[in-house]
Amino acid sequence: MLKKILLLGSGELGKEFVIAAQRLGQQVVAVDSYENAPAMQVADYFEVINMLDGAALDAVVAKHQPNLIVPEIEAIRTERFYDYEKQGIQVVPSAKAANFTMDRRAIRDLAAKDLGLRTAKYLYATSLDEMYTAVEEVGMPCVVKPLMSSSGKGQSVVKCQDDIQKAWEIAGAKGRGDSGEVIVEAFVKFTSEITLLTVTQQDGPTLFCPAIGHVQERGDYQQSWQPALISDADVKAAQEMADKVTAALGGAGIWGVEFFICEDGVVFSELSPRPHDTGMVTLAGTQNFSEFELHCRAVLALPIPEITLERVGASSVILAHQEGVNPYFEGLEQIAVYPKSDFRLFGKPTTREYRRMGVTLAYDSVDADVMAIVEKAKEMAALVTVISKQLTINN
Repeated sequence: MLKKILLLGSGELGKEFVIAAQRLGQQVVAVDSYENAPAMQVADYFEVINMLDGAALDAVVAKHQPNLIVPEIEAIRTERFYDYEKQGIQVVPSAKAANFTMDRRAIRDLAAKDLGLRTAKYLYATSLDEMYTAVEEVGMPCVVKPLMSSSGKGQSVVKCQDDIQKAWEIAGAKGRGDSGEVIVEAFVKFTSEITLLTVTQQDGPTLFCPAIGHVQERGDYQQSWQPALISDADVKAAQEMADKVTAALGGAGIWGVEFFICEDGVVFSELSPRPHDTGMVTLAGTQNFSEFELHCRAVLALPIPEITLERVGASSVILAHQEGVNPYFEGLEQIAVYPKSDFRLFGKPTTREYRRMGVTLAYDSVDADVMAIVEKAKEMAALVTVISKQLTINN
């Protein structure tokens, strides 16, 4: 059953996936655009390439002859995946899924127009002039996002006319891939946001993890907790929508399906065909399998009989606050004494403002107050300081 897995993107989510895969006896080649990325530190082999370079991607695939290709990021020449599938390589979850979900236009149109899911009102813009028109029609406040990005990169809120050009420039500078298009999305008045981790199997039913609540700042998650405090009716509605969209895309693996919970129901937001950053809370042992173990088992076609909630848990991010290299951490001794807790440091070789460098984890029994656990994880994260050597420029 030994298979060679080509992991495209080697961040902290990829690192945990590699660990899960190796525990099941698999071999992993970690790929990213820079050396010593987190997943490379634990993988069997690594490659450094620009994954938007189709020829470079083809060369790595030809060199390693993988059985599976597992994307972890958006900045990949995903149209090549169709050819790899024709060569007999399993693309996770599928070439169609990877291409659709790497492009906000494709996934939003699939959800809203083809499947009839409830979404925020939205329009696209390929120029600043078009964006002014889109904002006028959608209304303010609204959210502007690059068509290709993740973890909130390039995302901003437009509250007045003066924000429009700035939002366009941010999207262009921080979006991934080579698309110059943005989506302008009406602001949704929500009471909470959730991620519904959804597992599709090759030969088995689609399974759902207990919903995960989360808080975002600057478009990036700051804390997450499981289970989310939402009604059974909202859970059912989210599951029905997640089942429809993942079935339409096809393939096996875990999906991070994001929703807004509003006073009048559930609104579909976004979809990622891989482990989700908010799902790092599962590293606190909240489930019988972490999201990374579930992803690995699903892509290897190992049956998953059930997903059970074992305890409540929370995660809180440890952020860097300056640009630098060779980071180290102060405060680990203080957080290590907290009972029913843990932490993960990702091993990223460089820092920048707001870069996620680790997470704190807290947990308790299934009947515990989950929001008290969130406060515990936040308190722990606040005790950790990321120190790095600042880069100097020689004139």
